[in-house]
Amino acid sequence: MILDKDLKEAISRLEPKEKDRLIYRLLKNDLDLTNRLYFELVSGDTKESRRKQAKRQIEKDIENTKKAIRYATPGILMMYMRETSGIINEHVKITKDKYGEVELHIFLLKSFLEIYAGNFGKEDDKRAYTFYIYVICRVFKIMGLLKKLHEDLYIDFADDFEQIGKLFAAGNGLMKIAIYNGLDVNWLINNNIPDNIAAIEKDLRGRGFLK
Repeated sequence: MILDKDLKEAISRLEPKEKDRLIYRLLKNDLDLTNRLYFELVSGDTKESRRKQAKRQIEKDIENTKKAIRYATPGILMMYMRETSGIINEHVKITKDKYGEVELHIFLLKSFLEIYAGNFGKEDDKRAYTFYIYVICRVFKIMGLLKKLHEDLYIDFADDFEQIGKLFAAGNGLMKIAIYNGLDVNWLINNNIPDNIAAIEKDLRGRGFLK
């Protein structure tokens, strides 16, 4: 909703106590805004410190579930990845940390692939396909997020992208589906992600891929 200009002016003329009362009422109904304001005005935390906290949470989640999901089906593995990615979504909601969004998504994906990339190479494609597509779509998402950062920051993630590309190559089924759906793993390995990656993804989806 876009605030009307007259409404903005009317709000600005309110007495301070009345403004405070309205703000408190709004905060009661908006937990995300409450958490963000607490972070910015009260906590004393920085984006970097909160990023480290989120990373530790991800590491803990992966460690706690490692034994349970090592032999899981692709569907269960995807469920665990989605649940853990909620840590990143919450971090970004509160801090608006765009750099951390890229870093944490890369860390999560790489961590899972290091353990499971080769596990489903002999799985029937129909069983593993949804999981593979989920992983491939996450790579496209991360590449798109990276391209929204300043280009001087790309080098920070070059080694991680190279490792992810090699992990793709280690999983026969994953690599096969990546190629079929238009993901050139060389973009990752050679640190040469196209500037128009968002348009490439949109075009692929429009032609029925990444589904």
